[in-house]
Amino acid sequence: MRYLLLVSHGTFAPGLHSVLDMLVGKREDILSCSLRDGEGADEYVAELEKVVEKIGADDEVIVMGDIIGGSPLTNALNVLAGRGLLAHTRAFGGVSLPMALTAAFDLQTDDPLALCEQALSEGQAAMREVELDLNEDEEEDL
Repeated sequence: MRYLLLVSHGTFAPGLHSVLDMLVGKREDILSCSLRDGEGADEYVAELEKVVEKIGADDEVIVMGDIIGGSPLTNALNVLAGRGLLAHTRAFGGVSLPMALTAAFDLQTDDPLALCEQALSEGQAAMREVELDLNEDEEEDL
């Protein structure tokens, strides 16, 4: 099985997980863990180890974190390495809803490389300024 693991500072990862539950349904292959305000790394790692304990030696993991080099993503990779899963892991920083949603929709694909490329592409494509039409004469929806 392939898992999507969302990690972050604060409540970003659980919030993103909640949105994915709304859009793709509650799934056992989507996991999340966050480093909460005031929580130490040891507490976060202990919680993370509980979250990933269902991941087996033959499973794959796509980890999406909020910041490359941040404690949540770094510690997640350390935990996965300690479980011998790093060779079966792809990791990304700068996660966004379009990126996670793309991964979630096709998580069990037979082509995980294409899945990761598509998720990254969708995340990048979604980042742009919205052009606002400020013409007050017309009433148009954005």
